[in-house]
Order: sequence, then structure tokens, then C-alpha cells
Amino acid sequence: MRLVVTVRRGHVNDDVRSYIESKFTKLGKRVHESTLVEVVLDRERNPRIADDHVVEAEIHVKGPNLRGREAAPTYEAATDLLIDRLERIIERERDKKVQEPRRRAHEAQPPEPVPVEEIEQALRGPD
Repeated sequence: MRLVVTVRRGHVNDDVRSYIESKFTKLGKRVHESTLVEVVLDRERNPRIADDHVVEAEIHVKGPNLRGREAAPTYEAATDLLIDRLERIIERERDKKVQEPRRRAHEAQPPEPVPVEEIEQALRGPD
């Protein structure tokens, strides 16, 4: 898994960055090794917003990209919430890929067999 961490509006110390990288390595077990994960750290400017640390992630996988966004009082708490959400999203997408084709196969009704008399009449041609 390739991880790209970017910061908007400010800077983040190395402890926070290493914490985020260690948490996102958990997702590496659930996605392909060449999957690109983009993480964006942001801070809301409004002082009335209590959960002003925002962590956004986009996972580029085969099919639709998976996105998540969480806010909390610290980057670490927002990262923990986001990891939990992304794990659920990844599992749900995996289940869709596995179970949906099976479900459609059971719903499809086989065509009714054509009676032999109709086939013989079609082969004889119009009389």
C-alpha cells in the first residue's frame, strides 16, 4: 500500500505523522499492495467548531474510489475514527463484489423448455 500524507493550512509534527502512518498500515492488510491511499490533514479555522482537526482519506481501488472524512479534537482521535470507518467501507465493498454475482445468479430463472411439437413444426416449415 502506498501512503501519501499531505497537510493543508499549517504543519504537523513528526509524531502525529508517524502515528497516522502506523494506523494506516492496518488497512494495508485489507487492500492490494499497489493501492494508493491519499490522506489529507486539515484544521478548521472557525473557533466555534470543537472538532477542528479533520482527517480525510481517499483509497484508489479497482472500481469506485473509497472516501472517508472524520473530525475530532485531535488528529489522532480523528485518525482512529477514520480507520474504523474505512475498514467498514472496505469490507462492505468486498462483500458486494463477492455476494452480488451469486445473488443475481439465484434470481435468474431458466427459460421454459420449448415443446417438441413446436420444434418439429418449425423444422417442417409452413404447410
